[in-house]
Amino acid sequence: MRKLVVTEFVSLDGVMEAPGWTAEFWNDEVAQFKAAESIESDMLLLGRITYEGFAQAWPNSTDEGADKINGMPKYVVTTTLATADWNNSTIIRENMMEEVARLKQQDGGSILVYGSGVLVDSLLEAGLVDELRILLYPVVVGSGKRMFKDNRTAKLQLAGSQAFATGVVALIYHPAAQEETR
Repeated sequence: MRKLVVTEFVSLDGVMEAPGWTAEFWNDEVAQFKAAESIESDMLLLGRITYEGFAQAWPNSTDEGADKINGMPKYVVTTTLATADWNNSTIIRENMMEEVARLKQQDGGSILVYGSGVLVDSLLEAGLVDELRILLYPVVVGSGKRMFKDNRTAKLQLAGSQAFATGVVALIYHPAAQEETR
């Protein structure tokens, strides 16, 4: 059974949108943390907006890890995207949460969800998130899309943390309900 891992860059005021503000805090420690996530995973699950941004950036990238990202299966949860032309991409348009649950039942590495705020909210509501990795950046952005929509509630249990020299802190959470049954 696969583990579904959500990974987010978040400002101190909870903004996750357009994380260009992360660049000045990027260092080898953060890069190693993100590389380890990639190594553990062999499938991407993305919302439409994140997919469209990644599909523009990654196919021509020479960055470390680009070959892995470009080669792995990618599933896009969307009702509006007509086609998904990036290598190994499949659209999930109907019975979305049931299809994600089916993907989790397969053998393999982790399913990695980058960004994709609307999708993450739906995954949390459906109880499909196994791990939430928040990279908390020491910056207040002031405005932008927040990680959780208004009135979203969830109980999480801290499973680990790691502080980086640039002030970024990785916080790893598991849903509290899962912790009680483990």
